Amino acid sequence: MIEVQNLSFGYKRKKLLYKDLTLSLNVGSIYGLLGKNGAGKSTLLKNFMGLLFPANGNISVNGFVPRKRWPSFLETIYFIPEEVYVPALTISGYKNLFAPFYPKFNEEQFCSYLEQLDVKDSGKLNSLSFGQQKKFVIAFALACNTRVLLLDEPTNGLDIPSKIKFRKLISGVFTDDKIIFISTHQIRDLDNLIDRVIIVDNGELLLDASIPEIADKLCFKSVSDIPATGRVLYSEDSLKGQAIVIENTEHEDSKINLEHLFNAVTENPVIAKSIFKP
Repeated sequence: MIEVQNLSFGYKRKKLLYKDLTLSLNVGSIYGLLGKNGAGKSTLLKNFMGLLFPANGNISVNGFVPRKRWPSFLETIYFIPEEVYVPALTISGYKNLFAPFYPKFNEEQFCSYLEQLDVKDSGKLNSLSFGQQKKFVIAFALACNTRVLLLDEPTNGLDIPSKIKFRKLISGVFTDDKIIFISTHQIRDLDNLIDRVIIVDNGELLLDASIPEIADKLCFKSVSDIPATGRVLYSEDSLKGQAIVIENTEHEDSKINLEHLFNAVTENPVIAKSIFKP
């Protein structure tokens, strides 16, 4: 579990990336953190890891205070940054050096994940392409079987087939005793993967809702004309007329479009908050 209470953080005192952010992240969910470039998504993950410290507020991850960076904490969490780094080691050398830090590391799973992601053992890791390096790190992280997995823009550098394999792999390895937290601005890459959406903008939490809750509260559809009644949060031209996001007062079934959801919430935060208020 990750508990964030009244977190404020900024690189400059007069410009905070987060202001009094409060979140509760429970096991058994794959979270998607959506935000614009520069919104502080990577910063939040680094606060979870204890690589950065909040100016105010508290963070608890698996019962630990991240900033203390105790080994007993670090063995329960794995963080893959957007720009991965691999040393001049072979796959075997990397595994022998780093796997002992993770008590639940499973070598058989590791080999399977490498095969599923088409990562070949071809010498030193730093000689691989960036996409291959990223897939290697993903395979290693999953094999560590940590309770919390933090992924920052995990599909950056992956081609389309690799993105599909990544989504299938994450879905296949997820269990109810884990938290997987994915931060991205490439929203379409999270379709059919996440079960809870978090949207942040201008240092503020705008949305924290499950996929069923979003489908219940909002309707995503195409219309020939924008309705005169009902709260429309977003609209854009489409081949079928207007693609809109509207408050779901008629309890219609619709397929969630994460890109349209993000635009709807960031363009109309006051309306979105009123619709999703407890």
